[in-house]
Amino acid sequence: MSTLRITGGRVIDPAAGSDEVRDLCVADGRVVASLGSADETVDAAGLIVCPGLVDPHVRFGEPGYEEDETIETGTRAAAAGGVTTVGCLPETRPVIDTQATVEFVSLQAERAGHCRVLPIGAVTKGREGQELAEIGQLVDGGAAALSDGRDPIQNAEVMRRALQYAGMFNLAVLHRPQVPELVDGGVMHDGFVSTRLGLPGMPSAAEEIMVRRDIALAELTGGRVHLIGLSSALSVDEVRDAKKRGVRVTCDVTPYHLLFTDESLSDFDANFKLDPPLRGEADRTALVRGLLDGTIDFISSDHRPVAAEKKDVELDQSPFGIVGIETLLPLCVKALIEPGHLDWPGLLRLMTSEPAKVLNRGASLAEGEPADVTLIDPQSEWEVDPAAFRSRSRNSPLAGIAMPCRVVRTLLEGRTVFAV
Repeated sequence: MSTLRITGGRVIDPAAGSDEVRDLCVADGRVVASLGSADETVDAAGLIVCPGLVDPHVRFGEPGYEEDETIETGTRAAAAGGVTTVGCLPETRPVIDTQATVEFVSLQAERAGHCRVLPIGAVTKGREGQELAEIGQLVDGGAAALSDGRDPIQNAEVMRRALQYAGMFNLAVLHRPQVPELVDGGVMHDGFVSTRLGLPGMPSAAEEIMVRRDIALAELTGGRVHLIGLSSALSVDEVRDAKKRGVRVTCDVTPYHLLFTDESLSDFDANFKLDPPLRGEADRTALVRGLLDGTIDFISSDHRPVAAEKKDVELDQSPFGIVGIETLLPLCVKALIEPGHLDWPGLLRLMTSEPAKVLNRGASLAEGEPADVTLIDPQSEWEVDPAAFRSRSRNSPLAGIAMPCRVVRTLLEGRTVFAV
């Protein structure tokens, strides 16, 4: 039995509501109350010790889009970002819509060994939005949630039945709230900046209309709907009101939407081309308020790697997305701790115990739990260099930007999977 003692760190466990300087002991891959002598000792003085971060929806691409990312490179990037559990979207070829493809993702993750990967099964066959996938078989294969990824389910009847069937297994349906017809050909938020730049816009109404529909269907069925990546102030208001009525709706936001606005596209940088798009300052501040008052449940990187040959084209031809799992934590610190909105326990709750819930998992340092642990140096400053990413892709607009903290070690079941 291997043993490890992490000494002198500030141990923050949001699930337990604890924040204290103490030792953390690990035996045979699990947290234990105490140890005698340890096989290995890690000095964590001056560091924050917390549960491994959880990112509930990322795109790794494998199988089918290995030029963007593989499960091996994606999980290596996750470990470097302090993330020990991810939910993997079914944006693959073939789509993760059968038990065999769910099991393939799990097996590839086990082989890589860097991070725990929870496959998210497709809601509909082929992610075509027409016919439900065999949800029971997906659950048998180990699917932790259901989603059609970035493709909205346009048919309201299909979505209604999806919420009903998923509810039988207590699974959340992760849905990108967007009316496709309203954003077709769009490049960025539809507003003053898009008009000035002469770029096709994507109106906020495209999101807001679908948010209302999904809330109505969740209220009708009693199912669990999770809205991926809110970007609009009115969407936040709709979710806030729905939660007051007891509707089973949750949602998340990316750190980019907390930090940046559509002005970031003024230099036509395709790496700022996101879906949903960066919107105006009023939307950005509403998203921060929604996070602080509990309307928005957690933060996700929405990690979306894109190979250089696909991204380095004209802005209107470039795919949406940022490769973001390695910079997730420091961006959140810039958005929420540096302005004084949150302290470390408050931020880590939004990155550990809260996101784990949508995948029906826990994230805790309680005795007996798997020793998935992240060590953070809150004083370390560094500059982003996309060329040094562990991810296979480099599509980040953050090159040269100073970051205020750094993940220095990541443990998966007591085993070091990343260290500086």
